[in-house]
Amino acid sequence: MAGTPVTDISVTYNVALVTVDNLPVDMKLVSDIFNSIAGQNINIDMINQAPPYRGRVNISFTIPSDDLVRAISTLNTFKKNAPGLKIEVDAQNTKLSVFGEGMKNLPGVAAKLFTILAQNGIDVKLVTTSEVDISFLIYEKDVDTALSATKKEFQIE
Repeated sequence: MAGTPVTDISVTYNVALVTVDNLPVDMKLVSDIFNSIAGQNINIDMINQAPPYRGRVNISFTIPSDDLVRAISTLNTFKKNAPGLKIEVDAQNTKLSVFGEGMKNLPGVAAKLFTILAQNGIDVKLVTTSEVDISFLIYEKDVDTALSATKKEFQIE
């Protein structure tokens, strides 16, 4: 890509993916969940909510793996008020984030990144974006390959 839209890449290790599944569509409940986790001094990073389906929703988010036990303990307190609530955990992931002001006005950066990952056999567990960054949650084993392929594609040292 001419005039690379990606100017920086960062990696965050030891990231846990937590999915709260079968959650009633109730913003008060969602707010309470996030407030209770914040109350445990746990920093939530990537957040993704699936569209509501039949009055239910699932929300996935990432936290430092070291905070997983406290987060699960906190989430379990919501099971009494939300029957059927399921909590799924996937620890020891890595977040690869690419950044660049040039992404704002250049279509195809996400497509190129997905292509790089696909060509290298790298599975993506979660994606979050803003106008100037894209973050991928991937298996820890894939981080070196993802990092070198991304740096090569966007000519980043």
